[in-house]
Amino acid sequence: MIETAEQRKEAHAFYKEALETLNATNTQFMIGGAFSMFHYTGIYRDTKDLDVFCKASEYPAILKCFAAKGYETQLTDVRWLAKAFKGEYFIDVIFDTVNNICRVDDTWYDHATQAEFEGVNIKLIPPEELVWCKIYVQNRERFDGADVNHIIMKYGKKMDWKRLLSRFDQHWHLLLSAILMFQFVYPSEYREIIPKWLFDDLMKRAHEQYDLPSPIEKVCRGPVIDQTQYAIDIKEWDYKVTTIKTV
Repeated sequence: MIETAEQRKEAHAFYKEALETLNATNTQFMIGGAFSMFHYTGIYRDTKDLDVFCKASEYPAILKCFAAKGYETQLTDVRWLAKAFKGEYFIDVIFDTVNNICRVDDTWYDHATQAEFEGVNIKLIPPEELVWCKIYVQNRERFDGADVNHIIMKYGKKMDWKRLLSRFDQHWHLLLSAILMFQFVYPSEYREIIPKWLFDDLMKRAHEQYDLPSPIEKVCRGPVIDQTQYAIDIKEWDYKVTTIKTV
């Protein structure tokens, strides 16, 4: 955490240098994390890292450019994450998610938000993709439910709910659960923010689940949101793990 004015000054100098370096790569990228949260909600968090989102084809050029500038670079997980370090500050270069579901593609850039940060023109990941990624973060060490609620609360009236629904596809249950939680947290606001057609559509799907035959295979989708806590279901209770995309 950043605790002093001097650390804050150092951090902002790091952000500026990192963004200027990114612009020099001539690659497409978007900023997520704390800075996208600030833009969409007004919630500010001091942080020593910068979350950079890009397509998988773009991250090698980004890593090479930072390495040439003297940063220590690391291909942390070839499936979704690389890093560049400068002392105690670092950049997360993200091109997928740990469950390999929220893969960055061209549509992210098409719907990205133009912004300015540290005097540098940048693109922020779209609010729909920000919510999409965060709804899957439901583990013991980190749960992003409050972030999802705050994004919807502050930006929900501007969101493309049809596009967000299409993102969830067969995992629409998670979007419904997020909407129900939002109704619980904000009982006086949800009617003005959550489209009724969306709620009705998802509730209809939930009702129809009871009209379907029982699945033959015993499947646990838990690892999609937390691979650790649901490991027992797969290893000891003989559930099949839901298919997760891989590169």
